[in-house]
Amino acid sequence: MITNNESYYFTYLTADCEYGETIKIGGNIFSKDGIKVHIEENDVLIYGEIKYTDLTPIRYDIMGPFKYLPMQCRHKITSLHHRLDGILYINGEIIDFTDGIGYIEGDYGTSFPKKYVWVHCNDFPEKACVTAAVADIPFAGFRFQGCVCIVYIHGVEYRLATYRGVNILDCDKNRIVLKQDKLRLEIDIYEGQDHKLIAPVKGSMIREIHERIVCGAKFKFVNDGKIMFEQYSENASFEYVEN
Repeated sequence: MITNNESYYFTYLTADCEYGETIKIGGNIFSKDGIKVHIEENDVLIYGEIKYTDLTPIRYDIMGPFKYLPMQCRHKITSLHHRLDGILYINGEIIDFTDGIGYIEGDYGTSFPKKYVWVHCNDFPEKACVTAAVADIPFAGFRFQGCVCIVYIHGVEYRLATYRGVNILDCDKNRIVLKQDKLRLEIDIYEGQDHKLIAPVKGSMIREIHERIVCGAKFKFVNDGKIMFEQYSENASFEYVEN
């Protein structure tokens, strides 16, 4: 769990977990309809409920044809944009999510990529979402740089991905540039505070990575030379992980 100020990591016994469309972990419930959380561990007390409505699913699996292949990590996007209602209490602090904007994605597998960059934002004046990931992918004895990306604007989903022929023109901790046919996406990342996360290595949660849960980012999306979307947000999320 990550807030603007810090991150928390909790462990549970396998016997206390149930998996499916709804995930239950101890006294916590996670589903496409919302979450219920009650965590009381050491000096940490977190509880509350957030409901989700008006989910915006993607048209088909973000992994495309790669979902049928053996991969160390698989990505999933459940909703690009939806309404939030509810409150979480974190160590006495009240965080009110009423009329907030939500986004749901997940990863499952045994290991995160050795090197990757991920950025997401749906905090814009209009209903829109940009999410992109570029990663070093091991497969069948060799490695390649894979990419999945969705730009959702004006009710239309534009997808840039390795399996659709995307070209990664630039990719580092400050900038991502993707080009696919007549589509071009430029993302500039600005400073923010990193927080520690624990990630898997061959099934064991032993790797430390860092996520910038809130940072500034500028997005420019062009289709056939026409600027379709150009916005800046202070509420983007970003990860850049090297070997």
